[in-house]
Amino acid sequence: MAEYEFVLSSGERIPIIITARRGLRNITLRPKTRPVREIHISKPWLTPISVALRFVEQKRTWCERIFNNAPQKVHITPGDEIDFLGWHVVLQHDTDRRGNDFVVHDDGTAVLVVGGGVDMFERRVRDFIRAQFLIAVKQMIRTAPRDLWPRRVAIRDTSSRWGSCSTSGTMSFSWRLAFAPRDVMRYVVMHELAHQVHMNHSPEFWQTVAQLYGFGVERAKRWLAVHGAELHRYF
Repeated sequence: MAEYEFVLSSGERIPIIITARRGLRNITLRPKTRPVREIHISKPWLTPISVALRFVEQKRTWCERIFNNAPQKVHITPGDEIDFLGWHVVLQHDTDRRGNDFVVHDDGTAVLVVGGGVDMFERRVRDFIRAQFLIAVKQMIRTAPRDLWPRRVAIRDTSSRWGSCSTSGTMSFSWRLAFAPRDVMRYVVMHELAHQVHMNHSPEFWQTVAQLYGFGVERAKRWLAVHGAELHRYF
């Protein structure tokens, strides 16, 4: 149990992590909803903890809104059904199996049988989705002109950026996009490929994104803005 907690109106107890910093002039407050739900406070070295806790209480309405609007983590277990990469997947567990078995049916539904101990079930499902996501991203990249292909593709678990393109030629993507519709995922891929031409967000950049993506780019962009937080509900 955390030494300090913020109790929501629902009764949920949010741990408060307080850090004292030399040279800091004001108290700063940062609620985190993923990967764990916490409130981080940075305070000047000599400011009493009681003052920092009162500051959190003064921001109660704001904090409540952030945690109430953020999706709760959903733990997956054998027998659950989840959607990723355009498939509706039934999750099964077989302790006698060492690896995974993934079968996609003609109707688009699929079954993922995960081996190993039950304590590793979630991690194995997560690792499978990450690996399949990387394959899908590389396939989408290959539909674009070859001169836009990155030198390297990496996957990350970022909370604030869906993709990034470095000057070194590495293109990174949040694997959480695996839970988005494939056209939304493709939008992010084309967005980053467009940065190979324009390292900014100028009108010319957005025109390149539209050219690479084709019809429906604004719809995909809008979906991500509205539903992006939901992509972090698992794991």
